[in-house]
Amino acid sequence: MEAIILSVGDELVLGQSLDTNSAYLSGQLARLGIGTLYHQTLSDDRRAIAGAITAAAQAAERVIITGGLGPTDDDLTRQALADAMNAPLVQHEPSLDALAAFFAQRRRPMPEKTKVQAMHPQGTQMLTNTCGTAPGIRAKLHRAVIYAIPGVPNEMVAMFEQSIRPEIEAGPVRRAVILTTRINTFGLGESTVAQKLGELMDRPRNPQVGTTTADGIVSVRVRSRFDDPDQAQRELERTVTQIDERLGPIVFGRDEQSLQQSAIALLKQRGLRVATAESCTGGLLGKMLTDVAGSSAVYVGGWVTYTNRLKSEQLGVDQTLVTQYGAVSEPVVRAMAAGAIERSGADLSLAITGIAGPDGGTPEKPVGTVWIALGDAGRVEAYLFHLPGDRHAVRDRAAKTTVQLLRYRLLNAPVDLLYASPTSRQ
Repeated sequence: MEAIILSVGDELVLGQSLDTNSAYLSGQLARLGIGTLYHQTLSDDRRAIAGAITAAAQAAERVIITGGLGPTDDDLTRQALADAMNAPLVQHEPSLDALAAFFAQRRRPMPEKTKVQAMHPQGTQMLTNTCGTAPGIRAKLHRAVIYAIPGVPNEMVAMFEQSIRPEIEAGPVRRAVILTTRINTFGLGESTVAQKLGELMDRPRNPQVGTTTADGIVSVRVRSRFDDPDQAQRELERTVTQIDERLGPIVFGRDEQSLQQSAIALLKQRGLRVATAESCTGGLLGKMLTDVAGSSAVYVGGWVTYTNRLKSEQLGVDQTLVTQYGAVSEPVVRAMAAGAIERSGADLSLAITGIAGPDGGTPEKPVGTVWIALGDAGRVEAYLFHLPGDRHAVRDRAAKTTVQLLRYRLLNAPVDLLYASPTSRQ
C-alpha cells in the first residue's frame, strides 16, 4: 500500500509557512507500513487542487490532503474534492449542529461563512474535529481512500490519530514493515560520503541508503522495508553497522543526536573539562556546547576575544605575535589555546581565529581562512582550514569543525576532515 500527501495553501507555495504536516504524516504512515510516493504542495486554486486529487487517487491507495477546509473564500479543498468526484456539495446536519453549539457555548453569533464547514461532497463521510471547527472528510475515488483534514498542525495530528490511524491499522490490506533511521556525519562532503558508502547506496538494495545535507551536516538515511518486523529491524541494524565501519569517526550520532551532544557525552565519559577561546565565531562555539543540557559538568566557560587587545589582556597573547604573523595565524591561535588552559584550569581548550568575511580577506588569507587549536597542559595542536560560504556559513562551520576535532581528540582518531591541513605539533 502506498500513499500520496497533498498540502494546500498559498502560504506554503509562497514560502511564508513551512509544511511540517507532510513530514509528520510520512513518518507516521511509514510506521504503519505505508510508503509515501510523493508530497505535493498546491496553491489555493480550485482547478489545481481537483486535478491533483484525481491524479493522486489513480496512483495510490491512500491520499491525505491537509489544509483548505476553513470558512474563508480561499479555503477550496472541499469544493475541489467535489469537482474531482463529480458530486454536489451537501450539508451535514450533525456538523452544522456542532458548529452552532461551539459558538453558542462561547456566546458568540455564528458567522454565515462558517456554515460552509458543514458541507461535504455527496457520498462522503465527515470526520470529527476535536480541536477546532472544521470537520475532516473521508471519500473514495478511483483506487484511493481520501482523507481531507485541517492544515492546523494540532488539528491535523488529532484527526490522524483519532480517525485515520485506527482505520489503517484495522484494514485487511497486508502492509510491509518500514523502519527508518538517520546516521549523522560531519567533516566530509556529500559526494565523498557517497563514495565511501559504495554499493550500499545501490537503488534496488533493501534496506535503501541515501544521503542529504544541511548546514554542513551530511546525513545518511536508511529505510528497511520487509514483511517481517524482526527481519526489518535486523537488516536495518546490519546496514547501520556497515555504514559506521565505512565512515568511521565522522559519524557523530543517530537520528536527533547533535554533534555537540556527542562531544559532551565523550567528555563526561572521560571525566574531562574544556574551555573555549573564540575570535571570529564570537561565542558561537560556547553557545553550541551550552545548548546541551548538563554541559556545565564539562564546560567551564570561555573567552570571546574579538579584538587584539583582549587577546592580549584576557589570554596573554604576545602582541609581537599579532604584529609579526597577524591575528589569523598559527602562532596566535596556539597562544589563545595555551592561555585558555592556563587561566581556566580546564583539561582541554579550544581556540578559533579566522576571517569570516565578507571583508578582511587577502590573497594570502582569503575569506574563509580559519585556524583552530586544541590544547592541553602538555601540547597544542593547530589546524588550518579554508571554509566555504558566506559569513554565517564560515562561522557555523568553524564552530562545528572545532567540536568535531574535539571528538577526534577524545576518540584518539587521526584527523581526516575535509579542508583540513594539520600543521606541526608541540
